[in-house]
Amino acid sequence: MKRSTLLLALVAVSASLMTSCRKELCYDHDLHAQKSHIDIHTSWEQEWERPYGFDWKNNWNSSFEYTYDALRPAISKGIRVNAYQGDAKRSTNIKAEGQRVVIFSGKQQLLFFNNDTEYILIDGEDAAASASATTRTRTRASYFADHKNENTVNPPDMLYSAYYDGFEMIPQLKPLDFPVTMRPLTYTYWVRYEFESGLQYVALARGALSGMAKSVYLHNGATPADEATLLYDAELTAYGASARFMSFGVPGLTDGNYAPAADGDGKFNLNLEVRLKNGKMLSYDFDVTDQVKQQPRGGVITVTGIVVSDEDGLEGSGGFNPDVDGWGDYEDIEMPF
Repeated sequence: MKRSTLLLALVAVSASLMTSCRKELCYDHDLHAQKSHIDIHTSWEQEWERPYGFDWKNNWNSSFEYTYDALRPAISKGIRVNAYQGDAKRSTNIKAEGQRVVIFSGKQQLLFFNNDTEYILIDGEDAAASASATTRTRTRASYFADHKNENTVNPPDMLYSAYYDGFEMIPQLKPLDFPVTMRPLTYTYWVRYEFESGLQYVALARGALSGMAKSVYLHNGATPADEATLLYDAELTAYGASARFMSFGVPGLTDGNYAPAADGDGKFNLNLEVRLKNGKMLSYDFDVTDQVKQQPRGGVITVTGIVVSDEDGLEGSGGFNPDVDGWGDYEDIEMPF
């Protein structure tokens, strides 16, 4: 009788061990535990302009050498995910299409932005509200007297973000599906420099646009009041010169709301610098304030009537001062915020 009782007890203990999952005995314990997992699924809003005063999407000129869709930005190659809870931050880098990540339990803020930029610098990342993007300084003096105190900078490259405030994560067995729409924070400007005459004398061209936003906040797309001059290269075309570059837009811009500066303030100036085939350099300045105010987040800017005179174009190289800095390449300098 005692032997039978002992045998039954051993069988009961064995069955209990086989059917229960104690942490120290169960190798797949994590699969049965509740966790703060989310499965991120991303989509990309590939817009290159936001219509305020002019809508290029519905007013595209069929004679342009680009189609409207050709200006759309590509999606990124990767995303940084920041989860914020109080003073704590948890960061994860994920694939562009999304993947599973672990975040905090409870209420938090989630900030997403692409992590594959070349010229953009991120600052204030320890808090969602202060995280912002700027770009690298370039060593070239400002062209414009009205903007002589502005930094000259590289145009930013592709930047997207998404932000979720007050998200509450309740731990559960199955990861939560979490769709994320990545929206652009940089927009494309296409500048068309149309020549009236003398284009045959031009060898190289480059330009600048002043008065533009120096930075942008990642969580809401707002641009502070600080201004910068964007420097960029241009290519020669049948009508003159063309340049495509990205920008954070105009300063003082909030998401979905733009109030132009008062008359006499908030000017935007465009420059074209050309080097002629004889080595001579010429510079042209244009006030494009009206065009930029109608297009605070991307658009097409056109200036016309540019002339290179025969006198300048046929002048010998002896008139070129070799002590003046030549064309050269731009130089990028790492600058603190």
